[in-house]
Amino acid sequence: MNFRTILLPTDFSECAETALAHAADFARQSGARLVCLHVVEPTVPSVGYGPVVEPLPTADMGVQLEESAAGELPRLAARAECAGLEVEEVLAHGEAATEIVRVARERGADLIVISSHGRTGLGRMLFGSTAESVVRHAHCPVLVVKPKEGDR
Repeated sequence: MNFRTILLPTDFSECAETALAHAADFARQSGARLVCLHVVEPTVPSVGYGPVVEPLPTADMGVQLEESAAGELPRLAARAECAGLEVEEVLAHGEAATEIVRVARERGADLIVISSHGRTGLGRMLFGSTAESVVRHAHCPVLVVKPKEGDR
């Protein structure tokens, strides 16, 4: 396969770092550009009964999350794995899987390399699977990189 554009969605986790190594290898082998995407999801306060353990999200928290992500993307592009590659940094807002599929289509991605946190059972039911949703809705092939045993 000859890839021209590879999309790497990242949440800056250790699992995503494993996906970065694979995406950079594919990009290097095929001469593709690497599009690093981070999606800032809306913060929604939890609803329920009982004591609030964490402060409720505020508009300031959303701005802080965005600023933090905007600072992390250039650090990701500057990593040794990306040396010599054409790297584009994209920050999107919304539901992660939906935005990943949208950006992949907009940027003409030939491949999406996404990490999976490896949740199963109740954890998967509660948190859903972004990777699974991307696989279902993407217009191009999706490589799902499983976490190393110690990264779960």
